[in-house]
Amino acid sequence: MSVYLDTSALAKWYLNEPRSAEFEEFLQNASEPTISSLVVVEMRCLLARRRRSGHFDALTEARIFAQFQEDLAQDFLHLRPLEDGHAFAAARLIDRLQPRALRTLDAMHLAVASAVGVEELATADGQMAEAAAALGLRVLRFD
Repeated sequence: MSVYLDTSALAKWYLNEPRSAEFEEFLQNASEPTISSLVVVEMRCLLARRRRSGHFDALTEARIFAQFQEDLAQDFLHLRPLEDGHAFAAARLIDRLQPRALRTLDAMHLAVASAVGVEELATADGQMAEAAAALGLRVLRFD
């Protein structure tokens, strides 16, 4: 069964965060860990933000992003492209999941996850977990 990884969970693979060891074990045993190209942008932004806040230097930032790119090149992470239809599906999810406050990028992640037919979603974000569960996805929480 494939699993969709949002950026909050996947960051634990590359950064030493709470529950990183648990996520690492999970990911090593996961079947078809799937991300969207939205994760590429979010991961790049997350690393830049962490560098700017002093968590690590530019060399470390570049090394971590290079490892992420290598994981994509080696197809360790199954990358799914964003499509125009995902934006429209995300807008429908915002309506469908009211009164939950579904954030823009969470709606996009959920639209992609739904479109590619995953049954599980891994996240370290409580709001994302709640929305995914409301859609019937099995949620694996790493927060």
